[in-house]
Amino acid sequence: MSDSCLWISGTSRSGKTTRLVKEFQNWVNKKLAYDSSKNSPQSRLKPLTSTALVLASNSERRNHLTEELSNAVGGSYPVLCKTPLGFISEQLILFWPLLLKPLQLKPQFPLRLRPETEQELATLLWCPYLSLEQKQLMGGESRLVRRLLDLLQLAGASGTPLESIPEIVNQGFDSSLIIEPELIGKLLLNWRQWCLERGLLTYGLIYDLYWSYLLPQQEYRQYLTKYEAIFADDLDDYPAIARDLLEFWLEQGKAGIFTYNPAGQVRQGLNADPEYLQGLSDRCVQEKLEREFPYEIVSLEDKYEHQLSERWRLIQTTSRAELLRQVSAIIITKVTKEGVKPGEIAVIAPGLDEIGRYTLIEILSHHQIPVEALNEQRPLSSSPVVRALLTLLGLVYPSLGTLIKTEACREADPFGIAEMLVVISSNLDPVRAGLLADYCYQVDPDNPKLLPIEVFPRWDRLGARATYGYEGIINWISQQKQRVEREKITPIGIINQGIADFFRNREDLNYEKLAVLRKFVETAQHYWEVDRRLRENETKGRSLTETIADFRQLLGSETITANPYPRLVTSNEQGKITLATIFQYRSLGSQHRWQFWLDIGSPLWSKGGSAMLWGAPLFWRSPNPQAESDLDTERLERIFQDLQARATEGIYLCHSELNINGSEQSGPLLPLIYKISQ
Repeated sequence: MSDSCLWISGTSRSGKTTRLVKEFQNWVNKKLAYDSSKNSPQSRLKPLTSTALVLASNSERRNHLTEELSNAVGGSYPVLCKTPLGFISEQLILFWPLLLKPLQLKPQFPLRLRPETEQELATLLWCPYLSLEQKQLMGGESRLVRRLLDLLQLAGASGTPLESIPEIVNQGFDSSLIIEPELIGKLLLNWRQWCLERGLLTYGLIYDLYWSYLLPQQEYRQYLTKYEAIFADDLDDYPAIARDLLEFWLEQGKAGIFTYNPAGQVRQGLNADPEYLQGLSDRCVQEKLEREFPYEIVSLEDKYEHQLSERWRLIQTTSRAELLRQVSAIIITKVTKEGVKPGEIAVIAPGLDEIGRYTLIEILSHHQIPVEALNEQRPLSSSPVVRALLTLLGLVYPSLGTLIKTEACREADPFGIAEMLVVISSNLDPVRAGLLADYCYQVDPDNPKLLPIEVFPRWDRLGARATYGYEGIINWISQQKQRVEREKITPIGIINQGIADFFRNREDLNYEKLAVLRKFVETAQHYWEVDRRLRENETKGRSLTETIADFRQLLGSETITANPYPRLVTSNEQGKITLATIFQYRSLGSQHRWQFWLDIGSPLWSKGGSAMLWGAPLFWRSPNPQAESDLDTERLERIFQDLQARATEGIYLCHSELNINGSEQSGPLLPLIYKISQ
């Protein structure tokens, strides 16, 4: 145990982060005073660099913690705050040259794959080795590939050699496994080698390479000693290999301030290994924070024995549709008549379906009550703006007529043209665009065309504005075709040109559409960057037409999403109602005056609103693995107490006897309903 290492534990809202910020402030003040007494006038002119590393469990908390730390030291010392994965990723790329020799790689800058691109490439590589029966029994090809890639990620995050995966899987699944463990091991090792030969990195490979190749190297360890102090918040949500890294610093005598929430563990089953991280506490001076709440925190056992206080309210209906209406009505009353600010209300659900999300947002927005849906994800292909740009690609490049389609139609059709005309031109309404698509669009998979407006017999009835807008689009397409032939303009260039020419200074281009466009451009740039890397390493690559078609197919698979309601820093003091799943809300780490627990009868409450990665418990380094039923019970208890601590005034339990499918609810929190209704 070291006096320079402090372990701060406590439940939610007990002041752990505040305590960590105070320790950081004290450390900075001491360091600045010491440096001031030692440094010469010349050295004081050098830019100040941070020798303290701050870690936060996710990007939301990192941003919040960075702001708190900066305010605490008044900007006198730079704050270097990272997530564990962010730090590991940066370090691996920074010290990539150290891996070239031991891995026998050719020198090329590493390129990180996004999850959707990772899945696409892994599917192409593994497809010949997987039978149709295996794909069907595992829930389809996409799900099977995702599960195998998750095993790689779990192994890397836990510090497990990839060569050990077959044995671990064999012992964990026994005879219930559809795919042979030996084949799993072979596929994962082939995938790692295939990626490394091309300089491609995935999250799983980043974890694996960091702990197995980079962290053991003496030259890199010497670099790590530059950090004099480590401040790590919410250690219960860190991967196991984070403990290996933190222990290295402690063994070097570095200062360490750690916080841990036994009622947290939000990411257990999603690469985090909280019990293993808790083992670090044996090296530290331990400090437990207790908070006296002005209200009672009930445990799951208490709910059977004691009457719940008035803090608990019940909304109960037969159908879920009626439940959503009643929840909205009570929220409207609180905001409009009781003086509750929208920012003081949170609606939390174990799994928020599209119907529930849409209904709540529509009803509340109709009453001018703003709602913020945390991390709401919709496919990029569902955006008319994105489909319009894809349609333009199909008209500029040859042999891409099948790109021209709407979201609802999977085949090429003139409706895609009509939609594109309306979206990119402010001069065309749906009726005129539909007529032009019917009469002036030449359907051709190899060479689709927009024909001159005179092809439409009654073109003179369209009006000058529509004629001008349509002819402008035809001229634009013709110009881009010439650029492609003359200058070999890439699809990224055409997309950027289309956005600049058709969407710049558009009054209807709100923040949500801008967010979708930004994500679309980033996705396209990444896709062609990966394609260029593959071409550099393959003797026979895909043609440009095939690459564009594959990109369109990837978007159509709905694996790439954008948030149509992105988080905004707003000056509105009233704030917005928070709409989130359990996992999203707990990850955010905030609190609200009123909470509405939606679908309280759902069995998903014990799952925490997120699915555990396939085989996750097999890779925990904790000494005593538990049965899944025990894990669900413990997780539900943590959720139950964590959410209560974040509701300062009251909690509404929102229950419908029938779920969205018309089936009866039978979740583990139903006894709460009966207790309140007594």
